Amino acid sequence: MNMKIKSTKFIKGLVGYDTILADGIPQIAFIGRSNVGKSSLINILTSSSISRTSSFPGRTQEINIFLINNSFYVVDLPGYGFARTSGLGREKIGELIDSYLFNSLYGQKKVVLIIDANIGMTEKDLLMFRELENHQKDFIIVANKIDKMTQSEYHNKMNEIKKMVKGYTVIPFSTKKKDGLEDLIDQIFS
Repeated sequence: MNMKIKSTKFIKGLVGYDTILADGIPQIAFIGRSNVGKSSLINILTSSSISRTSSFPGRTQEINIFLINNSFYVVDLPGYGFARTSGLGREKIGELIDSYLFNSLYGQKKVVLIIDANIGMTEKDLLMFRELENHQKDFIIVANKIDKMTQSEYHNKMNEIKKMVKGYTVIPFSTKKKDGLEDLIDQIFS
């Protein structure tokens, strides 16, 4: 593991265009379904508790920007597929994600698509995968929550996921045991 994270700072939450996204600092975007463990993964990655976690899906309703080592942004996107009725609607969250990920004004150094290893690629995950592929994004897939599977389930699901994503990098990951952390750091900071 070459990269050491020395500092993590919350910059701001966005619900639309902001000049900070065009300031030239490299961006690593994290996207996944609601309740896939995205905030926990960001916290493990940054050795902090900067990204708010919740057992309630749909908690993140804006694009949260974190500055890491004063040299790159971690961009925490809202989860797709769920929205609380009291916050932004599901349609608005979809527009927010699309306007950031697929707008030519913004260029991500890497996109990390997080899926639930237990469930595998859902229809919504496949849609996001295809969009990332169609827009020629540099992305990897993190199969999170592997600690909740038996060895047999793990091997079956990982084979199934790898077949579906045709040669893209898939990193098995556990936020509880920190399995896959070194691989993830190598992939996104190389």
